[in-house]
Amino acid sequence: MVNRILIRIKVVQIVYSYLKGEKDLNAAEKELFFSLEKAYELYHYLLLLMIELTDLQKRRIDTAKAKYIPSAQELNPNTRFVDNHFIAVLRNNAQLQDYVSQQKLSWINEPDFLRSLLDQIISSEIYVEYMDSDKNSFEEDKEFWKSIFKNIICPNEMLSEILEDQSLYWNDDLDTIGTFVLKTIKKQTQNDEENLLLPMFRDESDSEFAKILFRKAIIDSSKFKEMIDSVTKNWELDRIAFMDIVIMIVALAEIVSFPSIPVKVTLNEYIEIAKVYSTPKSAKFINGVLDSVVSNLKREGKITKD
Repeated sequence: MVNRILIRIKVVQIVYSYLKGEKDLNAAEKELFFSLEKAYELYHYLLLLMIELTDLQKRRIDTAKAKYIPSAQELNPNTRFVDNHFIAVLRNNAQLQDYVSQQKLSWINEPDFLRSLLDQIISSEIYVEYMDSDKNSFEEDKEFWKSIFKNIICPNEMLSEILEDQSLYWNDDLDTIGTFVLKTIKKQTQNDEENLLLPMFRDESDSEFAKILFRKAIIDSSKFKEMIDSVTKNWELDRIAFMDIVIMIVALAEIVSFPSIPVKVTLNEYIEIAKVYSTPKSAKFINGVLDSVVSNLKREGKITKD
């Protein structure tokens, strides 16, 4: 689940903190991997949220039925939402159950948020159309939750505030982790044996990528600053946004350390990071500086890849 896009973002963040004051390399590296573990925790927490919303609606239905004089609609409610086949498979996922139990994940302390979010879902056109539809299949149930998650849950401001309050590591992770949740919904089948969640790392190479990229950026940061300085003669480094410098340092660490990754791929990734984490003009500036540095490296024979 932790792909290289997320790894790059986390490395930039931890390198930024390190160069701003942290001087213990081993501690900083532990912080990097802890932040990646927290991202994986958020992935499970968001999957659990869909189950919690379903359970809340089930309790509402049961409470309405238990009234002294329930209405005909309360006695015979439309249960399509609470009987959603995708949620049933997700609920029975052993990997999710084990992780939630081990990490003690729960939404029990956020009742107001759950009620508010469920009300928002129920009042949406997505919900109304789903509940009125004659179609009834596992694919339809998956599509419903994909749409709810993408259009209602992820943009919810209260969710962002709750995640920020619960963990500093989750401040900027919702959009990225949200894409993994959507990918998980999309790939699920009704066969329990194929209902596998995404692993934290695709394989050991991703873990090694994180470690090498981080250490190279830190250990050779002065050398990379000199490279940047050599093509920005008309700029004083202290006038360039510090985040821009960090992004370029990590990008150069990747360019010189991973021969199999094309330069264009690396440049595109860090330009996108700059658009989110730095100033409005940073992407264009970083692109120009890195292009110049890469040209110098190729001319000097220090890199040979395209």
